[in-house]
Amino acid sequence: MRIRRSSVGITPPPMNYNVTIKTALLEALVYTERLDLKDCELSVTYVSSEKMRSMNNSFRGKNNPTDVLSFPAAPNALIIGDIAICLDVAKSQAEEYGHSLERELAFLTVHGFLHLLGYNHENPEDEKKMNNAQENILNKAGIPR
Repeated sequence: MRIRRSSVGITPPPMNYNVTIKTALLEALVYTERLDLKDCELSVTYVSSEKMRSMNNSFRGKNNPTDVLSFPAAPNALIIGDIAICLDVAKSQAEEYGHSLERELAFLTVHGFLHLLGYNHENPEDEKKMNNAQENILNKAGIPR
């Protein structure tokens, strides 16, 4: 899987975090049995709180920043989709949960990727399924909480 990384209006996280994030995404492909996507491309964009608030308002009608948004690509495309991660929220959450920013970014990327594959957390059953998938993927990738 190719990861196209960019940032809008902020300094992106260190490049060496990409190894951890890519490891987590490869485990996600195995876990979800979607190895057919291994040659596809995924875009990850790091944005400011203000940009994320604007995006969240435009696409979800919620006028506050969120940690991650996912935008699937057209079916059968070589591009899986786009994930936007709010770096400010990621930093706050990493501190709140007592782990590294690198781990939080891996988690948010996996979370966004699972959304691209159709996972959601709109009800307790789906939330449990998604939480289990995230924990299993990150543990297998060597990125435990």
